[in-house]
Amino acid sequence: MKANKLQDMTVQELNNKLAELKGELFNLRFQLATGQLDNPMRVKFVRKDIARIQTILREKELKQVNA
Repeated sequence: MKANKLQDMTVQELNNKLAELKGELFNLRFQLATGQLDNPMRVKFVRKDIARIQTILREKELKQVNA
């Protein structure tokens, strides 16, 4: 997911997306452990998306504090 698209989302939407991705990461890790994961690179992409969302949430938090 692109950072530009994430920056246009509200804090509530970002939190919902973050929870969704964390659930997906849990499922991917479970599949990896049981040997059922088809695309191991998906774990990497989901982790990076989680990091992007957390970064944007932090930026929005700092903007709100400084404003």
